[in-house]
Amino acid sequence: MTTIRAALAAAAVLLLAACGSGQSPSSDAGDPASAGVTPVKVSVIPIIDVAPIYLGDQQGFFAEEGLKLELVSAQGGAAIVPAVVSGQVDFGFSNFTSLIIARSKGLPLKVVAPGAASTGVQDKDFGGVVVKAGSPLKSAKDLAGKRVAVNTLNNINDTTVRAAIRAAGGDPKNVNFTELAFPDMLAALDKGNVDAVQVVEPFLATAKKNGDRVIASNYVDTAPGLTIAGYFTSEQTATSKPDLVKRFSAAMLKSLKYATDNPDAVRKVLLTYTKIDPALTDSLTLPTYPSEINTKSLETLSSLAVQDGLIESAPDLSGLLP
Repeated sequence: MTTIRAALAAAAVLLLAACGSGQSPSSDAGDPASAGVTPVKVSVIPIIDVAPIYLGDQQGFFAEEGLKLELVSAQGGAAIVPAVVSGQVDFGFSNFTSLIIARSKGLPLKVVAPGAASTGVQDKDFGGVVVKAGSPLKSAKDLAGKRVAVNTLNNINDTTVRAAIRAAGGDPKNVNFTELAFPDMLAALDKGNVDAVQVVEPFLATAKKNGDRVIASNYVDTAPGLTIAGYFTSEQTATSKPDLVKRFSAAMLKSLKYATDNPDAVRKVLLTYTKIDPALTDSLTLPTYPSEINTKSLETLSSLAVQDGLIESAPDLSGLLP
């Protein structure tokens, strides 16, 4: 998987190309009547967090705004950032640590809508740190000196696991983080290649079904009401196509509300874009789909990024947020 630093380096190159070409994947949204329907390309990750955009498309919320969605699957937010900056896609979905790091590097990004947030409830969140049933590890404090798998190094998951260790009274300095794709984590845990894994749904439900234990709710431990991810665009798109951004944001807010009000629909739509076992859908813990971004929780993520050495200084979040 491409690391965040490599992806940001690529983004800087792509940004120069995008600025030189002046091209963008969608037509000018300033006059929607002349175009009829505006095609919009959005890069997302095939995880539970993005269910609202699929539901919104099904429910016609984007069509109501004169938008025709094309959803492009990617492996992670760090890879989506360069695609948005270069103009390959109009909008993207990413965790906020990726966006904070990107902003600190001077990449011109603008958040346009919230995406997903923690439930805020210990042992009832959609992500957590898991160990084998017979593991001697009992809490996040016990992870010091252990091997812990996360889906991307130097990003929101190892950052929040460190925060959980500190909250439990432990020292995260000696934790050996290993980068593994979510689908590979439980097998690695079972084989003893790692001592613990940080997973999200549907892998969390699978782990519980296998008898594994959750020893920490790392998102909950990091900040109250942690907003984990959101939808974003480039500053160039935000400035040159404000009507497009306005309509996309309006459709996303409708979609987030619909997902909040219809959890059964969320579980059903997951089967259309993920490889979730249908037998597990009822046992999944859903994230919350907020109508606004918890800026205080993002300040915590920004401070943790500095503390963990991911960035040298905290960026001005007002330039990133809507």
